[in-house]
Amino acid sequence: MEAGSLLRSPIPWTPKRPLRRRLGPTFPRSIRALNSDSRYRGPKPQRNWVADWVSNNDDAVRSLPIYAGGASLLAVLFNRTVSDIALVADASSSQSRADLLTLGLAVTNILAGLVWLSIRPKSISKVNPEGIECERMHSNLPHTLLSELLWAWESLSDVTCCQSLVIVYDGRCILQIGFAAESSNGDGKAVFVDADKLMQGSLYRGVMKSGVQSYLANLYLYPGKSELPFLPSNTQAVILQPLGDKGITIIGGDTVRGFTSADQAWISLIGEKLDSTLAKYVDNPPVVVQDPVFK
Repeated sequence: MEAGSLLRSPIPWTPKRPLRRRLGPTFPRSIRALNSDSRYRGPKPQRNWVADWVSNNDDAVRSLPIYAGGASLLAVLFNRTVSDIALVADASSSQSRADLLTLGLAVTNILAGLVWLSIRPKSISKVNPEGIECERMHSNLPHTLLSELLWAWESLSDVTCCQSLVIVYDGRCILQIGFAAESSNGDGKAVFVDADKLMQGSLYRGVMKSGVQSYLANLYLYPGKSELPFLPSNTQAVILQPLGDKGITIIGGDTVRGFTSADQAWISLIGEKLDSTLAKYVDNPPVVVQDPVFK
């Protein structure tokens, strides 16, 4: 066969699948298993049956030392009664010394059970913030910056126990949103954030000096809570997240120790993103030169 006839002869080709013309990037909407009858054969999470039983029978477990001590005490008295040894303790008798030691251990178990029943961990629950809702933003904020600030607030309030958010940057209060303390004037308005007074406090200076996040898990135990008068009076936990070296984000929660370690790491990333965005507009005259006018 000549080369010319070989090139002119059609090459049979039957596609196994019809070709699709991709107009743009497509993403699968769902993922289905190839075999619906197949079962997962990988490692399965293990359950701690003992821990589950203890958590479901907390009162019974706390009473176990009392039952054990009482049973031991009755057993010693019964053994002393049926034996030929006199009921009066005799220091020279080994049986008497053993009974005294057993009685001491039984009484110790009973006292331990009583302590377990009297001391219980305090239940942690959410509280309703004692304040009013507000939404104050610096005047003439660019739409891009405003959208990102609102995105940060919606994300934090939906995913974490965040109920209040305050952002102070370059000596100005950029954002105050969520619940805030009510003004003492009785006008039904929220307390304004005094950025100058806040920056002079020990909380702000400590966070800016360290450059790392500060987590006040139980705000009631910290005397520095007086430096945050704009937060509701019953704010349970606060996270102070620095924004570079020019600002800080104050996040108030409604639950003691309500922010998990994952929340803290995520808030640190959000702080870095906000710092990057705010740094682009810090030299913009409407944000820096004008007085803070709130909406």
